[in-house]
Amino acid sequence: MVAFHEINVKIVLFNPEIPANTGNIGRLCLGANAELHIIKPMRFFINDKYLKKAGIDYWEKVKLFLHDDWESFVANYPKDNIYLCSTKGKRLYTDVSYQKNDILVFGPESRGLPEDMLNEYGDKVITIPMHKDIRSINLCNSVAIVLYEGMRQVSKI
Repeated sequence: MVAFHEINVKIVLFNPEIPANTGNIGRLCLGANAELHIIKPMRFFINDKYLKKAGIDYWEKVKLFLHDDWESFVANYPKDNIYLCSTKGKRLYTDVSYQKNDILVFGPESRGLPEDMLNEYGDKVITIPMHKDIRSINLCNSVAIVLYEGMRQVSKI
């Protein structure tokens, strides 16, 4: 098994809605040694039983950061390192050359990231290819796909 000894990627959940998805994503982040940032508001409490059940006994070990809003988050991180993940993106997630400390932002399950955010980031909006008959894939699956591609590139595994 390959182990990740340093944090290389940050995952950001913008206004998450489903605690089980967030718990699973926390578990993914721990497995990839990535930070998990949550941008409020969220539709559940951080001690929600479904979040903890999905995170199993790993939840307490997740490198978790809570932010009151998007503006307070982006004030602390370089815009060049931020990628927004959306079904509305034109650039495939595999066409990015990920770097250490890149930030991957995912929107709420029911509506995705706001249009104004997507417009602001332009070619930094990335997408996962999928069949035309579905609107999107599960948030946790999306995070796993993009996170592990970023980790693969950065860690050279």
